[in-house]
Amino acid sequence: MQEKKNPHTFHIPVMGLSYTIDSPVKVAHYGISSVISIVDDFLVEKMREHYSKKLNIEYKPITTKDPDYRAERIREYLNLIDRIVRQKFAEMKNSILAKGSELEKYVEMLPSYSDLKRKFNEMVEKNFSRTKIQEWLKENIVPGSIDVNIMTKLDKPNYKGKEKLPIEYNDAHAALRGFAKSTLESSIILSAGINPRLYSYISNFDEFYPDENGNIKKKVVVKVSDFRSALIQGKFFAQKGIWVSEYRIESGLNCGGHAFATDGFLMGPILEEFKNRKEELIEQNTQLVKKALKKLRNYELTKPLEVKLTAQGGVGTAEEHEFLLNYYNLDSVGWGSPFLLVPEATVVDDETRKLLSEAREKDLYLSKISPLGVPFNSLRTNTKDAAKIELIKKGRPGSSCPKKFLVSNTEFTEKPICTASRQYQKIKIEELKSLNLPEEEYKKEFDKITDKSCLCLGLASSALIANNLEPESKEEGVSVCPGPNLAYFSNTYTLKEMVDHIYGRINIMLRKDRPNMFVKELKLYVDYLKDKLSEAAKPFNEKDLNYLLKFSTNLQEGIDYYKSLFAELKTTFADIKEQVYAELDKIEMEIKRINYELIPIKKAVNS
Repeated sequence: MQEKKNPHTFHIPVMGLSYTIDSPVKVAHYGISSVISIVDDFLVEKMREHYSKKLNIEYKPITTKDPDYRAERIREYLNLIDRIVRQKFAEMKNSILAKGSELEKYVEMLPSYSDLKRKFNEMVEKNFSRTKIQEWLKENIVPGSIDVNIMTKLDKPNYKGKEKLPIEYNDAHAALRGFAKSTLESSIILSAGINPRLYSYISNFDEFYPDENGNIKKKVVVKVSDFRSALIQGKFFAQKGIWVSEYRIESGLNCGGHAFATDGFLMGPILEEFKNRKEELIEQNTQLVKKALKKLRNYELTKPLEVKLTAQGGVGTAEEHEFLLNYYNLDSVGWGSPFLLVPEATVVDDETRKLLSEAREKDLYLSKISPLGVPFNSLRTNTKDAAKIELIKKGRPGSSCPKKFLVSNTEFTEKPICTASRQYQKIKIEELKSLNLPEEEYKKEFDKITDKSCLCLGLASSALIANNLEPESKEEGVSVCPGPNLAYFSNTYTLKEMVDHIYGRINIMLRKDRPNMFVKELKLYVDYLKDKLSEAAKPFNEKDLNYLLKFSTNLQEGIDYYKSLFAELKTTFADIKEQVYAELDKIEMEIKRINYELIPIKKAVNS
């Protein structure tokens, strides 16, 4: 049976722990795909209770006393979401010809060039019978996919008392099991790099394997920052008989949440490589999967397997959206941060939504607040930081750390603890005091310690506040993780307004000074390079110099690519082309100034 194609050319990526926690309930019946984070089982259980009560569905709590409570909470929540979406989708299909109906909204939001849209309107205009239209709908329209995300690094071991539990009870392992056992037929998106043990664990579940006809109930999607990563991860899975159905290419810096910067490799050249080498990727993995399926499961594929390429990170205009789809042959483009301003699509408390709508470039920054030690996109005015500062003023810095998803530090303890925890910060500050540093240096080091924020609570609290649900902790504040692109969206919007903006039917971006998405990312990388330059120990050692020079070389190659690309384009970006050239020239001069400083030092070190 041929899989029905998703009707939209965009998707809503995962945002934080809570911002897209129930997005499928809000948008999937309109054919829009979105991604749920399944990291936080407490939040998931709270949301299951919320929707069960709201829809008068029997709710039986899953407590921490249940042996596999984490996986079971996630499974039951995903089953509930699946049930709700199916019901809403069925009701929508039955609302035929009713003015202002959900079906009318579904059709109106489709791309203007959609064959589905054209055919449906044609049937209505020609007065096809209700029965005929219903039969056609059954065969042709689909809900959006209810996809899930696991950040692979969040896979700490768990304990029962002092007894360490088997690896399958690790956080990410249990979350994966919850998805695998759910009724969903969708995708799991794996982000933040390879976790070999977690990846291998996937092969324990039949639902992830393609059948003889290439059908896969539960698909694997990997989020990657470059082609090399895609080759490595695709091969890892293929050797186990698992097919990676989609490579989700994300900008290293022009995105929300944790920012996994490349060594100066830019989005445009990366997408170009995927475009040129897609068949190589498919061919390599097809041979490996066929061999593995024959050996491990004793059957052969009779049909080719599909690979989708999608991208996300900083897209903000219909022209950029269309260009990414058409020039790089992408299947979908992710629109993340702008949807934080759409109450019909995401769950955000009123205060945070207001802060986001008022945010400007200076308010959106790459912070060091994440306990993972990875740069984290944040909003300067977020209420979690305000609550964190109040605790510091009271002489009680740090979080009580009730969730422990980000524990990783063993500097002072045998069992890992979180660098944002009160336990860690108290010990670390006492150690700092013993050094008797000058006041200015002490304050600098103190601020580094206390800058870490409890993202486990902060990124989950918005959904609890918005739905009047009881929090797990008395600690206050909301963390939010928008990308830099949010600065150019300055209001709240209806779902239809945002979708119409994506497809170029209206323009909700009132500001005229927004740079092209590729130029914006390039600027972010130059700023990142400058930060690395200032942070490097002086005098420079050879390793740091090589890294900085290689980084700047990669940026220069990216500039050369963009100059060539924009020269090739005839009508696309025609109104901003001269501005783009001017900005590229200006950035190129900055990179040359950096090299002018570094190259003589490199020669001196090598002499």
